[in-house]
Amino acid sequence: MFDESKNPDFNLMPKLPFKFKYRFADDAGKVSNMMIEDWEIGQLYWNCLKGSTPREAAKKVREKYLDDFANKKDLYLFLGTTRRWHMSAPNPYVIIGTFHPPIVDQLALF
Repeated sequence: MFDESKNPDFNLMPKLPFKFKYRFADDAGKVSNMMIEDWEIGQLYWNCLKGSTPREAAKKVREKYLDDFANKKDLYLFLGTTRRWHMSAPNPYVIIGTFHPPIVDQLALF
């Protein structure tokens, strides 16, 4: 699949110039930093970059993931690990996806 001689039209996605992550505290007060490795955040960045500077595009991504997803939606994080860090890092987990449905008032069901 990655052999360019067999598929000359195949291009790898360029690396993002920023690392996006969530920093949060659990119930015990322990603070965690988790990098977001989801392809959707990369695509959002590239879409926001059109007509913007890299810093402006990163700011738009931050607004979407923090102001919208984390503060206005019911945010769920899908976590995964990488083989390289799974056995050696104190926290080997990274965010590999997000699910952010609208907040539903459960009392409205009754």
